[in-house]
Amino acid sequence: MLKRTIITTILGAIFGVVCWLLARCGNELLPWFIAVSIILSRTVMGFAIGISRWKIAWWLHGILMGAIFSLPMAFGAMASCEKVQFVFWGTIIIGIVYGFLIELITTFVFKAKIAE
Repeated sequence: MLKRTIITTILGAIFGVVCWLLARCGNELLPWFIAVSIILSRTVMGFAIGISRWKIAWWLHGILMGAIFSLPMAFGAMASCEKVQFVFWGTIIIGIVYGFLIELITTFVFKAKIAE
């Protein structure tokens, strides 16, 4: 369990940095405090994926956790840019992708499956 939690948390942090680097409003990177929020949000998502024990398929687990943990950030992201609907749905969709990828990498590359 510890191995899985460490891996998913690190992957969440990595995807948080990727998410921040891709997040722009116009041509500018977002301010540092929003960057910290994005990175921490994705890191917490990774941690939650690691400690969760839902008895469902790994891919569905990643998708659901990605969607659930992206909702608060999606509502907050709406205030940071003019394209409200695009930012809201984009944040949720990319969270689903990150959740799926975290589970895929953790389950198959590192062989750290959800504990039975």
